[in-house]
Amino acid sequence: MEFIKNIRKNTYIILIVTILVLVLSLKEDFTSTIHALRHIDYTFIILAFFIFVFSLFLKAVVSYDTVNDRKKYSLKEAMKHILIVQFFNGITPFSTGGQPMEVYMLKEHGINASKGTNIIIQNFIFYQIALVLFGIFAVTYNAFFHLFPEISFLRNLVVLGFFINTFVAVLLLFIAFAKKTNRFFIEKMIQICYRIKLVKDKKKTQEKWERRILEFHESTKLLKSRKGLFIRGILANLISLACFYSIPLFIVYSMHDFTSLNFINTIVSSAYVLIIGSFVPIPGASGGIEYGFLCFFHSFLSSGVTSAVLLVWRFITYYLPMIVGAIVFNIDERSKNNENRDF
Repeated sequence: MEFIKNIRKNTYIILIVTILVLVLSLKEDFTSTIHALRHIDYTFIILAFFIFVFSLFLKAVVSYDTVNDRKKYSLKEAMKHILIVQFFNGITPFSTGGQPMEVYMLKEHGINASKGTNIIIQNFIFYQIALVLFGIFAVTYNAFFHLFPEISFLRNLVVLGFFINTFVAVLLLFIAFAKKTNRFFIEKMIQICYRIKLVKDKKKTQEKWERRILEFHESTKLLKSRKGLFIRGILANLISLACFYSIPLFIVYSMHDFTSLNFINTIVSSAYVLIIGSFVPIPGASGGIEYGFLCFFHSFLSSGVTSAVLLVWRFITYYLPMIVGAIVFNIDERSKNNENRDF
């Protein structure tokens, strides 16, 4: 019941922020925005949509490959899970709802919680490494070509976000290869937190963190023994991110503008927008994503076209998959309930 209340509360937040974003986007240059939206070439919109679906499909392939149990888990099920994860990520702050839901769904396919957690951790490692590689490219490219000279504050925030993501990736590798050192640091940190009363039950907290580290080590052991999976996982995530980051380019093409943006500038701008979004503690990073998009893409496009591209891009990459994910989740739950009744 509490879970349903949280979904409703987050849905209201998303609706309110969406309305505010629509008002702010349209008020800048209402006539130009509406004109751009009215004269869209839907061929490019359909192409943008299929590119987004392909980026999700690649994630499903990675998940399917990581599970490596065709009797329990099909590629079709993996794609269904990815769609449902889109819904739960979309309605929770910092996209925290998708991973626990994925562990739960894997459990329903006969994959125990421990193995399910290992699978999620492995997928997270692939994604994080791919994210950092793109971040290195985006930050380096902008350092040389100065794409956003007028928005130094956001540019600096992006650099900070890049270093945070890099720190997370390095930390993951450190945890993977330094088991004894990890245990030592965690014990010391829990001890300090216990002394300053941030931790109430020292023993219970220590056991919980040791369990998590053990799960992580089991995941990395599997990756070490499956080097092919490691390489495929990173490559698939790189291609998936490239597809996702390129979507605004095709939306700009749909508005009959073939010169303002190129592939590289689109990739760098999109990478920057997503890093800005990672700082926003609202479901879907609503508000921050839109603000970052308007700032970075306005360096190449007029205000009216930027607003129009934002509205279409946000619908394709956030609202539509969240709606589809909610529908798939409801259908899946009803079919399970019907099966239980028949049984």
